[in-house]
Amino acid sequence: MSIDSARVSALLLICAGVLWGTGGIAGDLLQSAGGLSAVAVAAYRLLVGGLVATVAVGRMLRQLRGAVVWRRLVVTGILLAEFQVAYQISVERISVSLATLITIGCVPVFVAGVTAVRDRRLPSRQVLAALAASLVGLGLLCGAPDVGGDTVRTVVGVVTALAAGAGFAALTLVAARPVAAQGATVSVGLLLGGLLLTPFALGYGMVPVLTVDTVALIGYLGIVPTALAYGAYFLGLRRAGATAAALSTMLEPLTATVLAVLFHGERMTVAGVVGAVLIGGSLIATGRTT
Repeated sequence: MSIDSARVSALLLICAGVLWGTGGIAGDLLQSAGGLSAVAVAAYRLLVGGLVATVAVGRMLRQLRGAVVWRRLVVTGILLAEFQVAYQISVERISVSLATLITIGCVPVFVAGVTAVRDRRLPSRQVLAALAASLVGLGLLCGAPDVGGDTVRTVVGVVTALAAGAGFAALTLVAARPVAAQGATVSVGLLLGGLLLTPFALGYGMVPVLTVDTVALIGYLGIVPTALAYGAYFLGLRRAGATAAALSTMLEPLTATVLAVLFHGERMTVAGVVGAVLIGGSLIATGRTT
């Protein structure tokens, strides 16, 4: 890979992680303003994002031909829906911090592990060091979660968080292998994921309180942290590789934390600052080795 290509892929992955990080606050605002459940918010996010992305690819939709392409499309939609549902169930069963810690933390671990088995080669020392540093940083950033309460509820929350992480890891590994019309495949896959989520969302109620703010938030969630973010992620993934791309997901909780400090008046602890530095440093190191 050329230096310019490596820089472009790194920038795309950074953009994806940062844009995803804005989705948390926007989603919370939409839940409050629109009176929607988390699953309904996720469904609107994928539906609008998929629709926008599908319109954007335009004529590429004509290239959606062949069993391989359609299998990729269906798998993408299923994994996106599975990730969203599993993560939301986890958040409802355990704390947001613990759900985020497990889900985001296990993605690069799963990807690195599967890649090592598939290639019959251990990751490089630099990648292992970056992975360890980012996991420690994520733990410090999320803080000590509250795991008290019902044991069964906690177990279900942990298992579903692992399932969410496994789903996103699988999506990353699948998308790392190029197919024809990959842009159209991802775009329609987002839309399919939203359609698959709709029955679950209807059970919670999908009719929002219609205001200008609600419509704007739905549009923002669909366009910025979904259509643009996933587009950037999958473009960067093709050049940087699955493990480096998976590590970039750490930017999501980092960005969300910074936004919470700036706009919600939350305070970042010393441990959180150290965690942020570790995550940032690990991503810089990974970018230099790809």
